[in-house]
Amino acid sequence: MASGHTPQRPLPDAKPTPRSREPRGTELGAPWDSRGPRPTVRAHECSSVVDGNFEEVPRETAIQFKPPLYRQRYQFVKNLVDQHEPKKVADLGCGDTSLLRLLKVNPCIELLVGVDINEDKLRWRGDSLAPFMGDFLKPRDLNLTIILYHGSVVERDSRLLGFDLITCIELIEHLDSGDLARFPEVVFGYLSPSMIVISTPNSEFNPLFPSVTLRDSDHKFEWTRMEFQTWALYVANRYDYSVEFTGVGEPPAGAENVGYCTQIGIFQKNGGRATEACVSEQHDQHVYKAVFTTSYPSLQQERFFKLVLVNEVSQQVESLRVSHLPRRKEQDGEQGDKPKDIGGSKAPVPCFGPVFTEVEKAKIENSPKPFCVGDKFFVPLQRLLAYPRLNRLCANEEMMRSVIADSIPLSSDGSAVVTDLCNYFDEQFEF
Repeated sequence: MASGHTPQRPLPDAKPTPRSREPRGTELGAPWDSRGPRPTVRAHECSSVVDGNFEEVPRETAIQFKPPLYRQRYQFVKNLVDQHEPKKVADLGCGDTSLLRLLKVNPCIELLVGVDINEDKLRWRGDSLAPFMGDFLKPRDLNLTIILYHGSVVERDSRLLGFDLITCIELIEHLDSGDLARFPEVVFGYLSPSMIVISTPNSEFNPLFPSVTLRDSDHKFEWTRMEFQTWALYVANRYDYSVEFTGVGEPPAGAENVGYCTQIGIFQKNGGRATEACVSEQHDQHVYKAVFTTSYPSLQQERFFKLVLVNEVSQQVESLRVSHLPRRKEQDGEQGDKPKDIGGSKAPVPCFGPVFTEVEKAKIENSPKPFCVGDKFFVPLQRLLAYPRLNRLCANEEMMRSVIADSIPLSSDGSAVVTDLCNYFDEQFEF
């Protein structure tokens, strides 16, 4: 998987420890009975890992992680997104939206949703997901909409149907027995995304923390690897998913047998994502309350596409014009007003600009060359389309002409951009 760790299989010799609480709820088909509550003590996540042999580490020494454990979990998800390129992603129990802020820069995501029970936190953190000035100056290729919903993860809302990826990072341990029983039915059965990532504390790691039974006072339970994998395999089998196990948070030397500090299950729907027909058959159920919505500028939006294209064309024309000025002075008086081919045989490679591949250079060199008539400088649209950045924006000459025609002067036949060969600034800087 994206983490680089080898997926783990259920550990046949792993058994519930006295410090861990087994999952409850017969609705999940779990072959266990519920246990009583345990005392709770907080454990902090720090910025480095203890050194030395495990047997030599005093019990009072805090286990530390570098990067911090929460960042490792978020980076794990980001790596997974980079690998699978989902378009629609939802984070259940999104909290302070840290994971959403990390994922919003990914170019493949078009819809990013966060769901949390804490409405105040969602409202407070929503503005951090809004686009900044730089997002308008350099729009994304694809549209991106971000929505934060206030609601419970065990409630059905049809607006979360048809997603490619749903993440539940450090979520399930906060659910009581009733909600834990409903969780698979809602997330795996009803929402049924293509992929689900669930992370939860590994209680086998807890003895390495000083005086820790539960890592947070709100945790209802923490599972051993065997407990989590037994639950995950049962759920995967029931709802037609495959599952692989890995984790983040390496144990210190000498304690490798306890496994990762955070255990992770990666569930993938057998047969791929649900079809649009299946999604459309679901009745609309809108139980969540939208508390924040924002959209990002993109090249799919006409006004931003035009803004970017006009700017790119203007910059390229100006670059070609400036590069011609020294040669023009040498040619003055030799050819009068006769059109002069000033493109040269080689594609320009600016000192501070894009570096072209040999194929790109050849394409530029073989395209129609800029020329001048009198004091006017002409750059054929076909020449502009030979440059990779402009070619990526425009499929053909007609498309470029239709977009820039009312913003940039064109030749009478519309085949070239026209600009003055010299201007005031050239004289000031003695070009």
